[in-house]
Amino acid sequence: MNPATLTPSNTHCPLLLPSPFLTRRRRFRVSLPRCSSDAASASSSSPPPPPPQRPPKHLKGIEVLVDKLSPPTRLATSAVIVAGAVAAGYGLGSRFGASRYAALGGAVALGAAGGAAAFALNAAAPQVAAVNLHNYVAAFDDPSKLKKEEIDAIATKYGVNKQDEAFKAEICDIYSEFVSSVLPPGGEELKGDEVDRIVSFKNSLGIDDPDAAAMHMEIGRKIFRQRLEVGDRDADVEQRRAFQKLIYVSNLVFGDASTFLLPWKRVFKVTDSQIEVAIRDNAQRLYASKLKPVGRDIDAEQLVALREAQQLCRLSDELAENLFREHARKLVEENISVAIGILKSRTRAAPGVGQAVAELDRVLGFNNLLVSLKNHSDVDRFARGVGPVSLVGGEYDGDRKIEDLKLLYRAYVSDALSGGRMEDNKLAALNQLRNIFGLGKREAEAISLDVTAKAYRKRLAQAAADGELDMADSKAAFLQNLCDELHFDPQKASELHDEIYRQKLQKCVADGELNDEDVAALLRLRVMLCIPQQTVEAAHSDICGSLFEKVVKDAIASGVDGYDAEIQKSVRKAAHGLRLTREVAMSIASKAVRKIFINYIKRTRAAGNRTESAKELKKMIAFNTLVVTKLVEDIKGESTDISTEEPVKEDSTPTEDEEWDSLQTLKKIRPNKELTEKLGKPGQTEITLKDDLTERDRTDLYKTYLLFCLTGEVTRVPFGAQITTKKDDSEYLLLNQLGGILGLSGTEIVEVHRSLAEQAFRQQAEVILADGQLTKARVEQLGNLQKQVGLPQEYAQKIIKSITTTKMAAAIETAVTQGRLNMKQIRELKEADVDLDSMISENLRETLFKKTVDDIFSSGTGEFDNEEVYEKIPSDLNINKEKARGVVYELAKSRLSNSLVQAVSLLRQRNRQGVVSSLNDLLACDKAVPSQPLSWEVPEELADLYTIYLKCDPIPENLSRLQYLLGINDSTAATLREMGDRLLNTTAEEEKFVF
Repeated sequence: MNPATLTPSNTHCPLLLPSPFLTRRRRFRVSLPRCSSDAASASSSSPPPPPPQRPPKHLKGIEVLVDKLSPPTRLATSAVIVAGAVAAGYGLGSRFGASRYAALGGAVALGAAGGAAAFALNAAAPQVAAVNLHNYVAAFDDPSKLKKEEIDAIATKYGVNKQDEAFKAEICDIYSEFVSSVLPPGGEELKGDEVDRIVSFKNSLGIDDPDAAAMHMEIGRKIFRQRLEVGDRDADVEQRRAFQKLIYVSNLVFGDASTFLLPWKRVFKVTDSQIEVAIRDNAQRLYASKLKPVGRDIDAEQLVALREAQQLCRLSDELAENLFREHARKLVEENISVAIGILKSRTRAAPGVGQAVAELDRVLGFNNLLVSLKNHSDVDRFARGVGPVSLVGGEYDGDRKIEDLKLLYRAYVSDALSGGRMEDNKLAALNQLRNIFGLGKREAEAISLDVTAKAYRKRLAQAAADGELDMADSKAAFLQNLCDELHFDPQKASELHDEIYRQKLQKCVADGELNDEDVAALLRLRVMLCIPQQTVEAAHSDICGSLFEKVVKDAIASGVDGYDAEIQKSVRKAAHGLRLTREVAMSIASKAVRKIFINYIKRTRAAGNRTESAKELKKMIAFNTLVVTKLVEDIKGESTDISTEEPVKEDSTPTEDEEWDSLQTLKKIRPNKELTEKLGKPGQTEITLKDDLTERDRTDLYKTYLLFCLTGEVTRVPFGAQITTKKDDSEYLLLNQLGGILGLSGTEIVEVHRSLAEQAFRQQAEVILADGQLTKARVEQLGNLQKQVGLPQEYAQKIIKSITTTKMAAAIETAVTQGRLNMKQIRELKEADVDLDSMISENLRETLFKKTVDDIFSSGTGEFDNEEVYEKIPSDLNINKEKARGVVYELAKSRLSNSLVQAVSLLRQRNRQGVVSSLNDLLACDKAVPSQPLSWEVPEELADLYTIYLKCDPIPENLSRLQYLLGINDSTAATLREMGDRLLNTTAEEEKFVF
C-alpha cells in the first residue's frame, strides 16, 4: 500500500460521496450516545436514514429436511437409513445372487450408499445453521441487540460447533458488515461510540479476536482497492481518511493485542510514524468534538467526563492540554472580538465602553473559574489544560492585533478610574487581563500610567478650582492621599507636578521676562504642589535659561565691533528680567563662550605654522577682551571701570616668585604699570577652558604662543628668504591673558616657562659637553648660558650632571666591553660617587667579575684571597655572592687541568719561568677549589715539574701541596732534592737524540 494512505489531509472536512461498499454497509448504523454531550449532538443533527432490510436466504434440497430434524432425530434417521440400506442390500444379494457372498456384497454396497446419504444429511447441518443465523440477524432492526445466548442457541439447535467453517464464515461476514456500517465515511467524523459498539457486537457474536482482526484487515483491503479504483483527488483523500479511522478504531478495539493481531505495516507497507499520525489525528478530532459543547459555565463533572473521554480516545496529556487551552482561548477570543467591535463601532461612546468592559468581565470571570478549578482538590481527575487563559498562539497573538488589545486594556483602566479612585479588585483584574492579553509589563504600565496621570490631573485641577487644595492643612498629605486613592506612583506624581510648573512658567515668560504677578502665581503653584527648590531652579534654568542663551548667542554673534549699547541693554534685561541667579546666568554664558573659544582652538591647530597659530590665538584673546569681558560685566551688572585680578598673581606664591624670578620670559608676562596703562583693562578670567581641554593641550597652546613671543613673526620673502620681526613686551601681556583663558594656574605657567628654559639650556649644554669632559673653560661657558636663559643654579647643575653622567656611562660600558676597566678603576669610580649600578648593566658586571677571577687564576703568583674574591669584589660590583661563588668554582675546575697541561708544554719547551708560573696558577686554582692528586701519562715529567719548582725556592706550604697534587711520595721527593738538575739534563739529551 502507498504510505500516503495514512498521511493526514490538508482538508479538514472533505465533503465526499461514500463508496458503494460503505453505502451498503450503512444498513446497520445506529446512534447510541455515550454521554449527555453525544445525545445533544445527535439530537441536533438529522437522524440517519433507516438501513435496508437484509434479504433472507432459502434452504435447498436436503437442507429443508435437515432444518426440520433435531440433532437426535437426525442421528436416529441416519442410523435407520444405514441399517435399512444394509438389510436391503443383504436381502437383494441373497435373492439375486443365491449365495451368502452375494448377500454380503449387496449389504456392503447398499450400506455404503446409505452411509453416504447419512453423511450428506449431517454435513448439511452447519450450512443450515448459518442460513438460519443469517435470517435471524436479518430480522433485527438493530443488530447490536443480538445476544450471545441467541447465537449459541442456533448452534445448539442444529448441533454444530461455532468453529465450523460455514457457521464461522457467516459470523465473520456479519461482523465485517457491522464494522463497516459503524465506521463513518471519510468525510464524516467519528462519534465516539464506535469502539464500544464494535466490542459489544463482537462479544455478542462470540467471534474470536484473530478472526475479528482478520475482518478488520479485510475491510482495510477493500478501502485500499477502492482507493486504487477512484481517480478523483477528493475521493482519494476521503478513502485515506476512512483508512486512518479504521486503523484508529481497530487499535482501540483490540488494545495492546493490536500490535500482533493487526499487521498494518506488513500488509499495507506503512510506517510506525504513519500509524501514530492516524491515531493521533483521529484522537484529536474526536476529543475536539467532545470539547465543542463545553462553554464558559464549565463545571467539575464536565471536566471529569472530558478526562474519561481523553483516556478512551488514547490521547496523550500534552495534546489534550493543548486542545483544551485552544478551546478556552477561542471562547475568550469571541468575547474579545465582540468588545473590539463595540469600541470601534461606537467610537468609544460611554454605553459602548460599558458593553466592552462587560465582555472583558466575562473573560475575567471565565479565567477565574478555570483558576479555581485548577486549584480544586480533584484536579487530577479533571481534563488536562485547566488553568489561566492565554491568547498566545491564537488570533490575537501578533503585532497586527496588539494595538486592539492595548485599546481594550486602556478602556478597562479608564472604566476602573471612572469613579475617581482605583479599587483593589480592579487592580487584580487588570493584572489578570494583562496576563491574558500577553502584554509586556512595560507596555501595561505605560498604558496605566497614561490613563492614571490624566485622572490625577483631573482630580488635581478640580481640587485647585474648588479651593480644597488651598484649604488643606498639609498639602503633601492631601497629594499623598490622592495618589493612594488612584494607586498613582508618588514619584510619577512629582514628575507631573514638575511638568505642570514648567507649563505655567513657559506661559509666564512668553513676553521675555517675569513680572511680580507671575512670580506670585508661580510661588502659589509651587506651594500647592509641594515642588522642591531644586526642581524650581532646574525649571528656571531650562526654560529661562534657553531664552537667556538665545540673547547671549546673539550678543556673541555680533562680534568684536558689534557689541554696542543696544546689545548690552538686551543682555542686562534678560539677565535680570528672567530672575536668573548669577551662577546660572554665568553657567549659560560660559557654555556659549567656550564653544567660540573651542572654534578658535580648532583653527589654531589647523594652522600651517607657528605664526598663523599665534594669530588665531591673538584673535581669541581680543574676542575675550572686547566681547566676553563686557558680557560678563553686563551679566553681573558691574560698571566698566571695575577690573579683574590676574590669575597668575592670585595663584603664584611668594616662594615661586623668588625661586623663578630669574626667568626672563616669566618676568615679561608680569606687566609693569606703564604697560598696563598703555594696553588698557585686562580681559575676564571667570570663563576658561580648564574643563574642556586636558592639561597637556592647554600647556601646548601656551607654549606655542610663548615660542612666538621668543622668536617673533617670521615673514617669507621671494627667493626663499625669511625675515624675522621682533615684538615688544606687549606680546607677553597677551600671553598672560592667554594663560587666564586656558585656565592655567600659576604653578602650571611656571612649569611651562621652566621646561622651555631647561630645554634651551640642555640643547646648548649637550653641544658644549659633547665628549662628556667638564673643563674649567666649559664651566665658565655653561655659567654664561645659565645667566642668559635665567635658569636657577640647582636646575642647571642637574642638567649638567645628567649630560656628563650619560656620556660617562657610555664610556664605562665601552671600556668594560673592551676589557680596559679593572677592579682598581671600579673602586676609584665608586669613591668618586659614580653610580655604577645604573651605568653598567648586571650582565656586564658579572662579565667583569668573571674576567677578574680569570686574571687571578692566570697571574702566575699562586695567590688566592677568599675574602677578596668571595666578599669584596662581589660587593663592589653589586652582584649576587652565591652566583659569584659558582662562577669561581667553574673557572677553577677548568683552569686546574689546563694549568697542568700548560706546565708540561712549557717544560718540553725548556721554559723554566713559564713552568713555575703555570704551577703557581695550578696552586691558585687548588686554593679556590681543593683538588685530588692529578694523573699524567709520563710520571717522569711530573718529577721534572716538581724539580723545577723546587729550584725556585717556594714556600714550604706550596711545595708540599704541589707534591700532593703531582702524586709524588716522600721518598721520591727526597731523592729529587738530592739529584738536583741531573734528571732534567738527562731528559733533555734523550729528547735531543729522539729528534
